[in-house]
Amino acid sequence: MKDVHRYYPVSGRVILHIDMNAFYCSVHAAEEPELYRGKACAVSGSVEQRKGIIVTSSYEARRRGIRTGMRVSEAVGRCPDLILIKPNFALYRKYSENFLRMVYEYTPLVEPVSIDECFADITGSKQFGTPLEIAQRLQERIGKELSLPCSIGVAPNKLLAKMASDMKKPNGITVLRKRDVPQVLWHRPCAELFGIGQKTAAKLKKLGITTIGQLAAADEKLLQMHFGIAGPDLKRSANGLNDTPVKSEKEPSKSIGHTTTLPKDVERREDVRRIFLNLADQVARRLRRQGLLAQVVQITIREPNMKTYTRSVTMSEPSDNSQDFFAKALELYDKHWPEGKPVRLLGVTLQSLTDKEHSQVQLDLFDYEQAPKKEALNEAMDRLRDKFGESAVLTAGMLGDDPSSLLRDHKSRGTSLQKDFLKSMEWDSE
Repeated sequence: MKDVHRYYPVSGRVILHIDMNAFYCSVHAAEEPELYRGKACAVSGSVEQRKGIIVTSSYEARRRGIRTGMRVSEAVGRCPDLILIKPNFALYRKYSENFLRMVYEYTPLVEPVSIDECFADITGSKQFGTPLEIAQRLQERIGKELSLPCSIGVAPNKLLAKMASDMKKPNGITVLRKRDVPQVLWHRPCAELFGIGQKTAAKLKKLGITTIGQLAAADEKLLQMHFGIAGPDLKRSANGLNDTPVKSEKEPSKSIGHTTTLPKDVERREDVRRIFLNLADQVARRLRRQGLLAQVVQITIREPNMKTYTRSVTMSEPSDNSQDFFAKALELYDKHWPEGKPVRLLGVTLQSLTDKEHSQVQLDLFDYEQAPKKEALNEAMDRLRDKFGESAVLTAGMLGDDPSSLLRDHKSRGTSLQKDFLKSMEWDSE
């Protein structure tokens, strides 16, 4: 009989990173295999108008040059038979919940990272077999029960587990140990190290550091001089060292926001006003569901050339009222964006969040009289929408045919809303 214990460290951890492959397209292929399985397809934000961008694509489409972020018109030009699919985020959330529940059957220490990936600490899961056997069993179950492919990394920490899951796609399993790091990672460019973006990689290049191995051997004082306290961490990561635990607790939100990419450039203020009204309405709804208040309102604006700007303002008191957020968003837009200049994306993000139950809000005399009325109105509207749907109560200013109106459609909306459901799920870890 196999001695399972010898496959686990005496001290240390065993971490899995489970990454669903081409998740959105794979979900559609699982739901309707006769339409999508084995075919070049892509999920796009604006299917009917052949505008917008590619959200994700199947591996068959990727082999033909289709990439995330590519304009739909360019993608169709490269692959004329590309099948474009309208997003269905309610369906994606359902599959995500199901795959996460499977992971929870092997350990209570699961950290969802996004709708299609998670970390799992299986150090205490010896009763289910060796780490490789657990990874194989999970992959087989997800493939058989959900018809979805996934890649799994097995490693002693989160950093290496994430790096490992990216090495064999689709449907691969990779074991990456600390002793493997010099041979497997050091010849690769710095930008491939998890946690290093293009800007950091460019800065490292100016210092003559282009590979992960060079970063692993770099002078720590030099790194600290140019990157501050993050410098030594970069060196540790390049050596495959990472002590971050799997965070199984549901942490409070640091921000709540949503952006919407527009099918065509918007220039008129009245259109911008309507979009901000819809965005503020929905982020305020999400804020109230979590019992939070926000004091900072940030807007995001993207030009047609994809250059992105953010601007923020701190309110005198925290709030959960959509009208407060809408007024500040429009104020920021008017202050920082020239009238008539085209916009391709708009967003509203709420920051500096506090627990409403324990917050003390200072109100002036007018607000003191109006606040109970506003709160009662919000509660009544929330109850109606919870019962009859997000479109049950609307103001005239919210009506339109741009994507911001779709934010009330739980089936169609996604991006920053994808992780909201993770906070409200009740997991069975027994």
